[in-house]
Amino acid sequence: MELNNMHSTPGSRHPKKRKGRGDKTAGRGENGQKSRSGFKNKIGFEGGQNPLYKRIPKRGFNSLNTEKVTIISLEKLVALNIIEITPEILIEKNLIKNNYGKLKILGNTEVTTKLNVQANAFSAAAKEAIVNAGGFAKIISNDKK
Repeated sequence: MELNNMHSTPGSRHPKKRKGRGDKTAGRGENGQKSRSGFKNKIGFEGGQNPLYKRIPKRGFNSLNTEKVTIISLEKLVALNIIEITPEILIEKNLIKNNYGKLKILGNTEVTTKLNVQANAFSAAAKEAIVNAGGFAKIISNDKK
């Protein structure tokens, strides 16, 4: 058997029904909304009945003005074994995503090596641990959301 000799199994394929030809209903069945010309099946429409998306209760509120804050622990920064830590380096190491918003460093881990960390915010314990180890915690500002 070769590709140019292959045929579908008899009875597996049917010709497309040609609407608008023939008897009084023209291949559209009996009367009703679907038999009319110009019928469009709207997503979520249930024949005039109150649709499901309106029947289910809505919960919560998603503010459009919230700032996205990405939190990373001090333990992960210590595990990197890098002295200079910036958001760009964290993106390269796949610890945060490119659309991180504001970066906040949390944690009260003991830091033994000197770290120079740049972030948008620090917890008091994280900042104290970095400074006590001889590093600095620099607060940067960015306009990402």
